[in-house]
Amino acid sequence: MADTEWFPGSLHLPPPHPDGVPGRASPADDWNWPEITLPVPETWTPGMYLAEFVEDRADAPAPPLLDASGIEGAAREFFVVRPRRAGSRSRILYKKSTFTRHAYNRSDRPGEERAVSLYDHPVHLTGDDGTPRGHKVSLHRPGGVIDLAYWDAPFIAWLERHSYPVEFCTDLDLHEDPELLSSYDLLLSVGHDEYWSEAMRDHAERFVGEGGNIAFLSANTCWWRVHPTDGNTAFVSDTDHHVGEEYPHLPATDQWWAPSPDGVGRPENSLTGVSFRNGGMWPSTEWPGDRPSHGYTVQHADHWIYAGTGLNDGSGGKEPDRLGAGTPLIGYECDGAAFAYDERGIARPTGADGTPGSFLILGIHLLEPFHDDFHDFKWGHWNGPVREPEHTGPRAATMGLYTAGGTVFTAGTTDWPVVCGREEDAGVVRVTRNLLDRLRHRAPAP
Repeated sequence: MADTEWFPGSLHLPPPHPDGVPGRASPADDWNWPEITLPVPETWTPGMYLAEFVEDRADAPAPPLLDASGIEGAAREFFVVRPRRAGSRSRILYKKSTFTRHAYNRSDRPGEERAVSLYDHPVHLTGDDGTPRGHKVSLHRPGGVIDLAYWDAPFIAWLERHSYPVEFCTDLDLHEDPELLSSYDLLLSVGHDEYWSEAMRDHAERFVGEGGNIAFLSANTCWWRVHPTDGNTAFVSDTDHHVGEEYPHLPATDQWWAPSPDGVGRPENSLTGVSFRNGGMWPSTEWPGDRPSHGYTVQHADHWIYAGTGLNDGSGGKEPDRLGAGTPLIGYECDGAAFAYDERGIARPTGADGTPGSFLILGIHLLEPFHDDFHDFKWGHWNGPVREPEHTGPRAATMGLYTAGGTVFTAGTTDWPVVCGREEDAGVVRVTRNLLDRLRHRAPAP
């Protein structure tokens, strides 16, 4: 913990909403807060840092010393300190899903619900002036710390407790630097990682093709494409979010999986192995709420991913075990591969949705009961988006991996890092350790 010098402050009113929405600020414009430059001492360890902003007044309380359970807050922000030489501390790179964070950032503060984001009172651009068409959000807005507290903090603390050093980056780092991943052997995607730029996708796929490994301990991953704008201080994404009572542009052309010209025509599961369109989400006012806690039905228990867990897959007539049973491991959002059961009752990917043919389903959970109108949630059900009409099989969360140069593992659920980080299930913890131990170094080139 360290204190900085005092910085001068001034009152900056938020910009008005460009659509004239009463009482709402603009989520699309730079709020023009004064820039603060913080010199980073040579003694600081590369990592994820949390800043607490306090006012210079006589009755101001001292900044709290926080543990992983108390990080959420309004007058806070995180930042990443990277090493001067990439890969010098660790060959594992932890990517913080910052584009997704900004998409959901409502700019609320204590006592004031501003409710402006890519979802709440969004701003839609027509693209008539040559800029990308779609909903726009600025990265230069306040918002505090929320997602970092829920998904990242428990898992980062777990990594430290179990002596897994990592280096950190943001989505913007991966977007801007095509050589970033060349210094690493394993890339981690953690929690909720919904928004990806084309450059991020290109760099990640090239990394795997060159033998690098990725662990998607996340879900709803790579669902929307983003177009960074304004010198990479904002982004635009043509999504299916309504503006007022209307949907300004459908079909939403930045949907990764949908065929062009209605979408990008580049299914996310060709990278991740899974897609949100085959999975779903469980609505709840608070997490985990009444979400089912059945866990993953184990398949291929002799695979290295399950080494030391003692779990069985039903071979020999036994009832298969469930990884994470009794915990909210599956959800709140989860991804799956289109699949069919073989003659032995083992779920295998069909590949009809773009999932690589070598993808091995190691765990599966059928999403029941299911409601297939994502724009009109049904409580007490898994709710899912539209997918290809020819895919009529059941929706499911699927955990698995494939190898195509490097190895790509997907947990298929947003809350894997939470259950692992809080050590709520010994099997999930052991699987995560097996994964990191195996993929933290690239396999030798043949």
